[in-house]
Amino acid sequence: MIIWPPFSALDPVELTGTIRDDRLIGLRRTAATARTILDGRAVVHVNATATGGGVAEMLPTLLGYARGFGIGTRWAVVGGGPEFFRVTKRLHNHLHGHPGDAGPLDHAERLVYERVLADAGHDLLPELGSDDIVVLHDPQTLGLAPLLAGRGIRTVWRCHIGIDRSNGTSRRAWRFLRPYLAEVDRFVFSRAAFRPPTIPVERTRIITPTLDPLSAKNSPLPMDSARAMLAQAGLLQPGSGAAAAYRRRDGSLGRVRRRAEVVQSGPPPAPDQPLVVQVSRWDRLKDMPGVMIGFAEHVAPRTPAHLVLAGPMVSGVSDDPEGAAEFQRCVDIWHHLPPDQRERIHLACLPVTDVEENAALVNALQRQATVVAQKSLAEGFGLTVLEAMWKGRPVVASAIGGIRDQIRDRESGLLLPDPYDLAGFGRLIRRLVQDPRLAESIGRGAADRAAEFLPDRSLMAWAELIGGIADPEPAALCAATRAG
Repeated sequence: MIIWPPFSALDPVELTGTIRDDRLIGLRRTAATARTILDGRAVVHVNATATGGGVAEMLPTLLGYARGFGIGTRWAVVGGGPEFFRVTKRLHNHLHGHPGDAGPLDHAERLVYERVLADAGHDLLPELGSDDIVVLHDPQTLGLAPLLAGRGIRTVWRCHIGIDRSNGTSRRAWRFLRPYLAEVDRFVFSRAAFRPPTIPVERTRIITPTLDPLSAKNSPLPMDSARAMLAQAGLLQPGSGAAAAYRRRDGSLGRVRRRAEVVQSGPPPAPDQPLVVQVSRWDRLKDMPGVMIGFAEHVAPRTPAHLVLAGPMVSGVSDDPEGAAEFQRCVDIWHHLPPDQRERIHLACLPVTDVEENAALVNALQRQATVVAQKSLAEGFGLTVLEAMWKGRPVVASAIGGIRDQIRDRESGLLLPDPYDLAGFGRLIRRLVQDPRLAESIGRGAADRAAEFLPDRSLMAWAELIGGIADPEPAALCAATRAG
């Protein structure tokens, strides 16, 4: 099954004042050349969920600006049942070097994987022109490549995940995926280290994810409005007379109306209490339990801070079958903490019915935070790190994967060398909670660093890549890139 989520064209003029003029001029030149080369052909992106996770969040921005530049873009989502998503979640974990549910990746799993993608291909192919270019995102969609190649359709596989140093578990996943890789024209990774040696380097591009500075998650938000939104959602004690309002991506006014589902034994944090926040999927690789235990044992006894662990409603991310179990694991650990520690730890499932309301609540949480944590065990990029940095918040994060590409240690954040070191994690959190001047200085450095990851960078890279596929010798495109 294939669904086609709607998205709106975004006017690149909106970025004026946020992105330097010289960068916007270069982007316009490159986009115009790519548009000429494509000559009416569409670029179709395919992933596995329309809501939840970084890919679903980045695509409307990437595609929206491309459409705003006059490039034909479409977005397709592969539907699959629980068996399919168990297999693809296993692949996700394995590519990160972690066993996940420790299940196999054998003949039976391949049959499930290929059956679902064959059905999806049956729905997708009639919607495509023979000259269109299809971008497949992550393992969930890679199996479509042979079906598309059989019709002469050129493909890009964009892999958002990986591990810097392969192990037996990651190699098992690459063996499973190998038959489909041969049919891909170009590959895109977030880091060079994620590319396995079986994929030719000359057919690979490195494109770092970027954030949308004008989205409900990242746009400016007055602190009194942020606090009113959090109070309305049950995440903060009331204290502001402001409206629980925010600006939607289209400029219209939105209001927070839904409440989060919060596991807590006392009242929510007060507006003036120090707050540590981690926002993630309920995914074992995000290590929410480790954050909670590290905070309970090494932060709560020595500071007045509260911790909010926030993730989506567990039914709200269709391609993550482990979410409910991981959230329940957090609840079970929370119940076994001493009462005085439980009072300062809050487990929040944010409403996802309205995607922009969810994004606005994340915006408010990150702005209210004294410190933002991202103590992941593995991370392809870690977009929540960049989002917090953009808001000038000091971040404590694991020194892994794409997080290391974002944070310059002790300048724009604090890196935890070993993500399993709970005492070390606690020390870094305490350092920022107890030293407001240091926290403010690192927050300023974070905001400066985040400005290097704005959408013109990825749009430029994608325009060059797609133009190169449509015309193997795009001299005009190269000239435009040099001129920009």
